[in-house]
Amino acid sequence: MRIGIPKETFPGEHRVALIPAAAAPLVKAGHEVVVEAGAGTAAGFPDKEYGGKGATIVASRAEVFGASDVVLQVRAGGSNPEAGQADLALMKPGQAIIAFLEPLTAKAATESLAARGVNAFSMELMPRITRAQSMDALSSMATIAGYKAVLIAAMELPRMFPMMMTAAGTVAPAHVFVVGAGVAGLQAIASARKLGAKVEAYDVRPAVKEQIQSLGAKFVELPLETVDAEDKGGYAKEADESFYRRQREMMAKVVAGSDVVITTAAIPGKKSPVLVTADMVRAMAPGSVIVDLAAERGGNCELTRADERVEDHGVTILGPTNLATTVPYHASQMYSKNITTFLAHLIKDGAIQTGADDEIVRETLVASGGKIVNARVRQALGVAE
Repeated sequence: MRIGIPKETFPGEHRVALIPAAAAPLVKAGHEVVVEAGAGTAAGFPDKEYGGKGATIVASRAEVFGASDVVLQVRAGGSNPEAGQADLALMKPGQAIIAFLEPLTAKAATESLAARGVNAFSMELMPRITRAQSMDALSSMATIAGYKAVLIAAMELPRMFPMMMTAAGTVAPAHVFVVGAGVAGLQAIASARKLGAKVEAYDVRPAVKEQIQSLGAKFVELPLETVDAEDKGGYAKEADESFYRRQREMMAKVVAGSDVVITTAAIPGKKSPVLVTADMVRAMAPGSVIVDLAAERGGNCELTRADERVEDHGVTILGPTNLATTVPYHASQMYSKNITTFLAHLIKDGAIQTGADDEIVRETLVASGGKIVNARVRQALGVAE
């Protein structure tokens, strides 16, 4: 098959969908890899490295789409709503597009992809099952986000993370509170502990208590009914407002005593629940820092503004929405592994399989044959079958 790698066009996006090392096995397997000139430069992968692994470098984006049976991207469709519109005209019926597509919320972009007749696969819909773990790009990127959130907080905080015994006296450790112990939260816990902070964490899912404790953090116990807090994919379920109100009331004291709060509570395709109110922020000590990793969906902190710095009563609130692109070399390396493993799963007898018999294919295929075919996406967007 002919596999195309265009340069990412989303503003500030430095990742690339395929790194040179991953191109070599594709070429060895008999595929042709076509890369747009400069596609990997921002991530630290120059064109000559792709050429050295057997890929063909072409000058224009149109050549990549025109020559390819499959196009691998980081952001396409609703995940690149403005710049990505130009790619629609380059796509061909029957061509496979594999990328983050934002299909659960971007109705117009998803319908436009379907109208082009492409087979569109969304990386963020990868089911969280054992045999799909190596294809789970959301988890890979969340790992980076959790790590970077701690580094950002450490840079912003006007105190050091570790306890130190010095000739000038003892420096007390910073108190870090992590809300949400999914992939990003667990990585944030691990990173903060490595820097020497005293870490507490909370998650609505009781099952993660042991994971939190295994990383050396204290699990914050809140007496709330959480029996049905997790869906079959391992994500936290959306709760009603009365639950979140009680949760906020119980968390207020922990937040007030924290130097850093890192929030990670996101629900796919839904607005992020508000867990830290303005009043809770104002109870924190001046100089404290909140890093809200749920900012893209509105944020877990009431005062968060996506990709902006907010200061309120001496507390700094940061809402980064694309931390993975700030570590583009390793983010691309991880994403490349995820997407090529997925591609290998999709290719059968020299063609991309779109049948619904396989759970991985069924859950990730958004559009095919000119229609939106994914049941979950149709339901989220209100699209009739």
